[in-house]
Amino acid sequence: MKLFSLLTLGFWLLVVIMGHAVGLNPNQIDLNAILQWPSSQHWLGTDDLGRDILARVIRGVEVSFLVTVVVTAVTMSIGLSIGLVAGYKGGKLDAALMQLTNIFLAFPGMLLAIAFAAVLGAGINNLILALCLTGWVTYARLTRGQSLALRQRLHVLAAESLGASSLRVMRLHILPLLVSILLVEAAYSMASVMIAEASLSFLGLGIQAPNASWGAMLRDAVRFMLVAPHYVLTVGVCMMSLILAINLGGDVLRDKLDVRSERQA
Repeated sequence: MKLFSLLTLGFWLLVVIMGHAVGLNPNQIDLNAILQWPSSQHWLGTDDLGRDILARVIRGVEVSFLVTVVVTAVTMSIGLSIGLVAGYKGGKLDAALMQLTNIFLAFPGMLLAIAFAAVLGAGINNLILALCLTGWVTYARLTRGQSLALRQRLHVLAAESLGASSLRVMRLHILPLLVSILLVEAAYSMASVMIAEASLSFLGLGIQAPNASWGAMLRDAVRFMLVAPHYVLTVGVCMMSLILAINLGGDVLRDKLDVRSERQA
């Protein structure tokens, strides 16, 4: 499991690097090569406009990585800040922040992202913004729950008794203990963000033509499933392998950072 995850993630990272080095042209149209099967000229075949599927898959994974990394970093920062303040401060501030969180939780995350994307308009910037507006909730609840327990630790109480400010206590005495939990959550969230990006692009609310996106490619490919099954299978298998590798990597990271499992072993 660990080996598969590392090899798959390493492979896709290498593909992205090589794609930039080679200088692919994923938007080049060739009407004489529409829906061709894999060949020596086009290793993964061509799409309905004669564009090379391999080049578009590589550009699509670049977009997926970009959106996933940016959204994960932003949502984790927002959720961490809200959850840490709510859990440490408590009282009315905690109640107000958690009420805000519960409002977002009242709506399915994907539907809320679709609504925001529809209002903001299509495009990669609005796609990232829509996913950021809905993705921070999990981090906030997780951080808040852990902070409620950690604020009663002896080292936290000792720092407070010595006159340390709230910001210093949260930054130096509580945040370091949350890093491992947040890293595991981020690993799983990356797979969810990647699926969300593909889903919004599939619905026409994400990456727009002629730019390549795995979701948009799947939307185009399903129309030609009977005459060119290689198109939808190629994109589907590539997407499945990357998301599976990220999820398995999250499992490995959880096992490595879980102190309780190490003690039981």
